[in-house]
Parts: sequence; structure tokens; C-alpha cells
Amino acid sequence: MISVLLWLNEAEVYAEALRRAGCGPRLEIELLRSDQNPSEQQLARTEILLARQVPPGLLAKMPKLRWIQALTAGVEHWISRPDLHSGIALTCARGTHRVAMPENILGALFHLTKPYAQATLDQRERRWVRRVSEPLAGKTLGILGLGEIGREVAKKASALELRVIGTRRAAEPVPQVDRIYPPGATDEVLAQSDFVLLLLPLTPQTDDIMNAARFKAMRASAYLLNFGRGALIVDADLVRAVQSKTIAGAVLDVYRTEPLPADHAFWTTAGITVLPHIGGLDAQRDEIVAALFAENARRYLASEGLAALVDRVRGY
Repeated sequence: MISVLLWLNEAEVYAEALRRAGCGPRLEIELLRSDQNPSEQQLARTEILLARQVPPGLLAKMPKLRWIQALTAGVEHWISRPDLHSGIALTCARGTHRVAMPENILGALFHLTKPYAQATLDQRERRWVRRVSEPLAGKTLGILGLGEIGREVAKKASALELRVIGTRRAAEPVPQVDRIYPPGATDEVLAQSDFVLLLLPLTPQTDDIMNAARFKAMRASAYLLNFGRGALIVDADLVRAVQSKTIAGAVLDVYRTEPLPADHAFWTTAGITVLPHIGGLDAQRDEIVAALFAENARRYLASEGLAALVDRVRGY
């Protein structure tokens, strides 16, 4: 029997997925709430771990641990751990935001170009104000980070007659993307885009990638949308860029510190929309991630390659 520790409040959803996948007979499944601590015996026998995060140094107390399934696509908080040794495979939840994230990104584009938010405020005052929408058709969407989510956004955006360009490490064509640039040509994408969408992972190369110089490379009429990682942006530089009209504004869903501190300038800067990290949320989120976990458990038991395996050198 292989010991599996499901260390999260929604553990039963994941346990049921393992049973439905036929993995139950070979696994000793243990459930633990996030506010509980595993016993010494649990630490000693756990071979597979599913958790949002664990206390510093705890992995060193798990001699049999061979695989961690993360619950998010971003795994920088796992990779940075000194107790995550090379003998532990790390898989992420890459691909589980395929529906929710692109739809929320489209929602942000509509928010910027359609007057529904203003109409809602007018309704409170019983004011009849006819406002004109800005069309999305014919505009250019620049996506920095054409991974799985970026490709799905491109497919949906092209149906709205947006021109899509973007950056990607690999040069092969992507359906519905007019042109792909290497990361070194990021400024070319910025110069052409009416909307710049950040979907990059956080790595040493992407940390602070959107700084004062990059905002100056954007069009004055362009908007920034960040659904990637908070640390992609130099916060103070973005605030200055919006206040000085260097760019038109921004929609942000991720931040360096979450929840966003009440005294942060993003809250009060006209032109910046603050979303409370809702981009990947889905009513069936745990069921979707549980299905990935169960498939990976099947592969693990069959000694097959794991899906969404993290490349620790690249950082994702």
C-alpha cells in the first residue's frame, strides 16, 4: 500500500476521485484538514502529498515522499523551498483553468470597452445616460506568455475579430495567433497592442518585467491586464504610468501581496481595476483539479510519466 496524504479542507473530493479512477485498492488514503498537523507516523509513511502549502522544513521529515501534487498552476512557492529535494517529483495544476481563466479575461476586455459598469452606477441614481461602446473587433491583443491559457484566449479572442500577437519561447505557430515573437522582442508586442495581457510564469527572467521602460513602450491608449503573477509588475511604476497617462489603465487580478493591503495605491488610482484574484475560480474547481490528480495517481502507479510535471529550471 502506498500512503497518500490529502492535506486540505476539501480532501474528500480528491479521495473520491482516486476511488473512481480505480486507484483505491493500492492506496492508503489519509485526509487531513489544513488547520491540522500530520503525526510523526503520517510524515514517516507518506509517499504522495497533495496540499496547498506546508510549513518550512516539513518535507525533510518525510523520508518516503516521492511526489507532490500542487493545487495551482504557479509553483514558485514550492520550487523555492530548500527541503524540496531532487528526488521529489512536483506536478502543478496546469491546464485546469482552461475555461474559467479565458472567460474572466474576456470579461475584463468587455469591462474596459463596454459601459455596463457605468450603467450600473447610473441606475443607482436613476439617470438615463446613453454611452457608446468601444469595439473590440479590429483591435490588437498582445499576450505575453502563449501557454495553454494564452492559446485558449487567442482562440476566443479571434472569434471576436481581435488580432492576436504574443511572445513564446517556442517558435512554432499557434492557431489564431497572427504572429509569435521571442521573449526578447517583448517591446515589439507592446508597441503594437491595444491590450497587453500578462500570462507569464514567475521566473528570474520575468520578475519585474513590466517596469517604467516597458510602460513607455506601450501605446498611450493601451491597457494592461495581469492574470499571471503579481511580481511581473513594478507596482509603483504602473501607478505612475496610469496617473501620467503613459498608458490608459489596467485590470489586475494578481498581486505581490494577497489580499491586497488596504493602503496600496492600486485601490485608489483612477484607471486601475482591482479584481480579488478571481481569474481561475470555478464552482467546480476542486473537481477539475481532482480529475488531474486522479489521472496522475493512475500514471504514478503504472510507472508512467506524470502530467503537468514542473521543470524546476524553467520554473513552471
